[in-house]
Amino acid sequence: MTPLTPSDDRAWLGLDLGTQSVRAMLVSAAGEILGVGSHKLTSYRDGPVHEQAPKEWWLAIAAACRQAMAALPSGRPVGGVAVDATSGTVLLMDNNGRPLTPGLMYDDTRAAGETRHVNEVGADQWKAMGYNRMQPAWGLPKLLWLLKHHDALSPGTRLAHQSDFINRQLVGGEVPTDTSNALKTGVDLIHERWPQEVFSALGVRASILPPVVRAGANLGVVCAAAAAETGIPAGTPVVAGMTDGCAAQMGAGALSIGNWNSVLGTTLVLKGVAPDLVKDPGGVVYSHRSPDGNWLPGGASSTGAGAITKFFPDTDLVLLGMQAMAREPASVVTYPLHGKGERFPFIAPDAVGFTLGTPTDEIDRYAALLQGVAFMERLCFDYLDLLGAPVDGALVLTGGGTKSRYWCQLRADVLSRPVTLPENAEAALGMAVLAASGGRRVAEVASTMVRVHEVIEPRAGPTRPGRGP
Repeated sequence: MTPLTPSDDRAWLGLDLGTQSVRAMLVSAAGEILGVGSHKLTSYRDGPVHEQAPKEWWLAIAAACRQAMAALPSGRPVGGVAVDATSGTVLLMDNNGRPLTPGLMYDDTRAAGETRHVNEVGADQWKAMGYNRMQPAWGLPKLLWLLKHHDALSPGTRLAHQSDFINRQLVGGEVPTDTSNALKTGVDLIHERWPQEVFSALGVRASILPPVVRAGANLGVVCAAAAAETGIPAGTPVVAGMTDGCAAQMGAGALSIGNWNSVLGTTLVLKGVAPDLVKDPGGVVYSHRSPDGNWLPGGASSTGAGAITKFFPDTDLVLLGMQAMAREPASVVTYPLHGKGERFPFIAPDAVGFTLGTPTDEIDRYAALLQGVAFMERLCFDYLDLLGAPVDGALVLTGGGTKSRYWCQLRADVLSRPVTLPENAEAALGMAVLAASGGRRVAEVASTMVRVHEVIEPRAGPTRPGRGP
């Protein structure tokens, strides 16, 4: 693949295969959005079961690509395409790439019994990977469940992650999986291979597992059949992608050692970059592998903006934020959980939100909620620092919480550090960055393709939340 240059006229296609929809985005080397497409997805849910139809993924990808490609100026070449997908979503395919099972989605938890077995057999391996144990929604327990409930499997049956299925359709033949999507299926990220001794002990034959490559590796080119369905020119390089969370981190441009992306949506997710594997005895932090070879530690807290939706429905939050800013700091301290249970920076399945003291009014209550999330964010960074992760680089804020300029300012104050707001931090943008990274470090490519909207400096003053006298 030809290395990227500042004057490159190629467009780069990123595909984000999410839960509710597919997003396609064409991006220039300078970060200009050239074309966008999207298409909805449907799910089947029943208790712990969450399934989607793999064929629908492909139809949605094709529709979104056609829409994005229609906006591309005539004659402008497409330099490459990369796909991200939901982490831990798996299925079984036959040797022709046809799905044998539904896609078991990232939050499908039917494999609880298999999880216990996986954690007993692979205890030493998971400890070496730094996350200590797997969870029911992870890919390996679900693979065991699929194998257990589908006895009549052909010799060519193979595990596929969600992105593998799409990449196979794009290339028109067998493809390896990437280390990012394979993390929750038990891949050894240190040696970048399957730990065969663990899989053998679990009764999983080696032929079921696809070959493994690092994210960013070239998988082949778009075949003629896929080109006809998607509008992507035949011969376009197809690059191994990552999970949707890693793709969003790439879209935020937080890819140099010590950099962090803090995503504030319904929950709070932190993803950073470290030179070495970060091991967490508490099992709340686990690490992906960057295409550059660095490690990408991260964790997800159950606190976040979901508490606002729960406690302040149908409220003018802009006005309330302005009033809270004039009132700060709040007179009470709030631990803002909108549901039960905490995952980061500690695991507490029975945790519930609480407030110390009685708010004077709704403004005080709202101010305490915003500050509580900021305090939890700071506690998360303190925990990461305790584990030895570098936390002194740039901090990029993304997610729905960034719509509140005041909340971003408050977080900068509590963390006592500048925060950066990008113009666009979509996962599809991150995959466009990855597609463009052949021959260059992905952090360098992101520095030109990810545009900064604003940098917010922390305010000075002893009365600011999180600051002492």
